[in-house]
Amino acid sequence: MDRTATARWEGDLRSGNGTMRLGSGAFEGPYSFKTRFESAPGTNPEELLGAAHAGCFSMALSGGLTKAGKPPKSIDTKAVVHLEGLDITKIELSTRVEAPGLTAAEFQALANDAKANCIVSKALAAVPISLQATLVGS
Repeated sequence: MDRTATARWEGDLRSGNGTMRLGSGAFEGPYSFKTRFESAPGTNPEELLGAAHAGCFSMALSGGLTKAGKPPKSIDTKAVVHLEGLDITKIELSTRVEAPGLTAAEFQALANDAKANCIVSKALAAVPISLQATLVGS
């Protein structure tokens, strides 16, 4: 199975602009130097990377919880991708999970396993990844 995305860039680095598009057509958005390194409206590669990581982690954790016989009611995950200069220096995952019947220790073990083994985490192994996992309503 292959997944695709495309990007088109026009112009020089600082004043140019571009568009990124998912192969599925589910998202298409503008990006530029200002959306990446300042706070202009639009998207950037790091934001999309964070969305991919949050989604992958949430699915991996759901799978682990379900396999353990404790399927979740909900998983809300945020990924903060830290860009310093021209380097991604770390990614902070934070998740709030409603999954009845789990002990805190079971939950933390499953969350850490999902962080280590989700496909995107594996692809980003060169970047430090932290996790703050909170179990709610159990």
